[in-house]
Amino acid sequence: MHIGIVGLGKMGANMRDRLRAAGLEVTGYDRNPDVSDVASTDELIAALPAPRLVWVMVPAGAITTAVIADLATKLSPEDLVIDGGNSRFTDDFTHSALLAEQGVHYVDAGVSGGVWGATNGFGLMVGGDAADVERAMPVFDALRPEGPREEGFVHAGKVGAGHYAKMVHNGIEYALMQAYAEGYELLEKRDDLIQDVPGVFTAWQRGTVVRSWLLELLVRALKDDPQLSDIEGYVEDSGEGRWTIEEAINNAVPVPAISASIFARFTSRQEDSPAMKAVAALRNQFGGHAIKKAD
Repeated sequence: MHIGIVGLGKMGANMRDRLRAAGLEVTGYDRNPDVSDVASTDELIAALPAPRLVWVMVPAGAITTAVIADLATKLSPEDLVIDGGNSRFTDDFTHSALLAEQGVHYVDAGVSGGVWGATNGFGLMVGGDAADVERAMPVFDALRPEGPREEGFVHAGKVGAGHYAKMVHNGIEYALMQAYAEGYELLEKRDDLIQDVPGVFTAWQRGTVVRSWLLELLVRALKDDPQLSDIEGYVEDSGEGRWTIEEAINNAVPVPAISASIFARFTSRQEDSPAMKAVAALRNQFGGHAIKKAD
């Protein structure tokens, strides 16, 4: 099988490497000529045998939409486009309809695995027509982790289902990371009692109910920097956490843990939280509780 990839950043380049290692032929295009196999999307399309399979791996939003629109003017009927970026699931409906006008098929793929995916494989959640998913299965099988297919790949449903599943996956990820982070701070606070915080997390990796790959990554980070002194406590969010909360509101599903985790990230971006100032002032007013004067 011969596949084209548009977008050869960290994830796209790793996917190209993994696909080639599995014996698939890959032609990649990126605006950076140092990593690109061809000079343009026109050359990419010309290099692929029909019916073509093109994987789009660029930042979600306007950039993905622009790439899809460009491909819609150049691809032929029965070609297949897979969006493997972190697109919002509602964008899949737009992208699918745009390509369908040209007779081009569409599959959305939520991809998890980060920079480790080239070695460990990528967790895949896809949405689309069953025939289109089956057609791309050699690609999915090459990208997913070794082992039973159902433990690293799912055809979650129709178009949009893959990115919806990935959105919820990332919402859960937010909450898990926040729980580990709060536990870390609590352990660090009791330095009069706990003398080996990294050792505690290391010991949780086997036999405990909180063991996970995220825990392993935290252990790795603490090994390099036990007090995390080289890291500023400022955390961005990719958008999928917000979308998860919006979907929860729209469907009346309570997600208190996920909600709290994203609000905690917002707090991390404030040097001196106005909200916490108001809370301190109120506690002082009604209860005479002490307040700390600003420097």
